[in-house]
Amino acid sequence: MDRKENIRNAYRLTGSNNFYDGMITCSTVSGKAVCRLVWDMGKEECDEYLNKAFTGVPEDFAGKLLEVPVGTGILTMPLYQTLPRANITCLDYSPDMMGQAREKAERMGLQNVQFRQGDVGGLPYEDSSFDIVLSLNGFHAFPDKEAAYRETFRVLKPGGTFCGCFYVAGECRRTDRLIKKVYEPMKFFTPPYETVQSLKVRLEGMYADVQLGNLKSIAWFVCRKAERAEKMEEGHHE
Repeated sequence: MDRKENIRNAYRLTGSNNFYDGMITCSTVSGKAVCRLVWDMGKEECDEYLNKAFTGVPEDFAGKLLEVPVGTGILTMPLYQTLPRANITCLDYSPDMMGQAREKAERMGLQNVQFRQGDVGGLPYEDSSFDIVLSLNGFHAFPDKEAAYRETFRVLKPGGTFCGCFYVAGECRRTDRLIKKVYEPMKFFTPPYETVQSLKVRLEGMYADVQLGNLKSIAWFVCRKAERAEKMEEGHHE
């Protein structure tokens, strides 16, 4: 069984229960315990890095947004309820996780959100298709991270925004140890991982403007892809 199937099978276990949602939002007793044990964070800190990532999505956004992976949708369906004029596409490799997100969207009456099962390493969209690409807590799980970076960049329009958050190594010894000893064997996380510095170098090499920070072992980022004119100007000066 290849790594992609291992990951999908692992997330099948979380897609149909509320423990995952409580953990990812740090909103239940068990979820708060996991957040404190693994990430050394409380709910306020979890909300802080998510809010930083969400600054890449304007309050009046009315363009096309791709979220990958959507997971169970617990973090973003409430956001999408405030964006009735946006055209939103949610993609995930795990149909079980995505099924939970679809159910949430249906319960909330979201008419502008569509779902598709797929692989971030081979996105089924044309170049320059989206104004925003949002990725929350995904890159540390993706088996082919290089392909994921290339594809999210490819489908983003010039001038568009790439924003999100994910685990970075080297910030908290206990977190790094638990990731290696628990999360990797369960196939929830897949090495190699970025550090804050390696992520900074990577994003600044790809995007025109980069806002990047971290809260302990979670990095958040908001990046703007260069306009075509900027690319041409840079090429002229080389």
